[in-house]
Amino acid sequence: MIDTSLQPIGVFDSGYGGLTILKEFVKKLPDRDFIYLGDNARTPYGGRSYETVYSYTLEAVLKLFQMGCRLVIIACNTASSKALRTIQQKNLPEIDPCRRVLGVIRPTVEILGSVTKTKHIGILGTVGTVSSNSYLLEIHKLFHDFVVVQEACPLWVPLVENNETNNPGTDYFVKKNIQQLLADDPKIDAILLGCTHYPLLIDTIRKFTPPQVTIIPQDQIVAESLTNYLYRHPEIDAGCSKTGSVRFFTTDSTDLFDERGSIFFQMPIASEKIVL
Repeated sequence: MIDTSLQPIGVFDSGYGGLTILKEFVKKLPDRDFIYLGDNARTPYGGRSYETVYSYTLEAVLKLFQMGCRLVIIACNTASSKALRTIQQKNLPEIDPCRRVLGVIRPTVEILGSVTKTKHIGILGTVGTVSSNSYLLEIHKLFHDFVVVQEACPLWVPLVENNETNNPGTDYFVKKNIQQLLADDPKIDAILLGCTHYPLLIDTIRKFTPPQVTIIPQDQIVAESLTNYLYRHPEIDAGCSKTGSVRFFTTDSTDLFDERGSIFFQMPIASEKIVL
């Protein structure tokens, strides 16, 4: 049962990756209440159409609203790129203009100006995120003269989800993708990790990235952005309950979610089944 007296911050992802974001939220804001919703029954979103991703994401956002959330973070790059803007501009004014839905792409992009000297940026992401050009478009909105090169890494997510982060096969594919990215543009001095799974590969990524290249994972950046957002919007923060609770929901097997999810959240979790 959901405690309807609480107004937690909702965190949505198509699967497990958003748990790396949630982990940092809990570290930065330990007194806030959070609900995590993973649509594991329909993951991955990456290969689906804009219309399907938008429909699925809206269903999840509405469910989180029903569960008491007044603020929802879409902790999924695909959903942020394909659904966030439509939900913000079309749906929220009709549902409740006092509620907020935020994504992970904008806050990640905003820090680029402070980390690059060459203005050449590399992006590592899933096939869906790279093909959507969401990061490229968002970067060029803020930094018109930046050169952006993208590299799709189709095997990184399944390697992480199967807890294969520390083996020679993973090293091979991480090294291959990074070398290809840097071969495409040797002037790159900052690499943005455009997938919430990739913080779990950070040690391997660093091993195969030249020391002069800055690596930018999303988890800590998005957590810092949320903290700043709540500070700048006290009216939103006031609507978030503060008892320090964290609950997990999945649309698929709870046993599987708990097993794999603990890898991402880095501590044991106990989820509940939910239907969208």
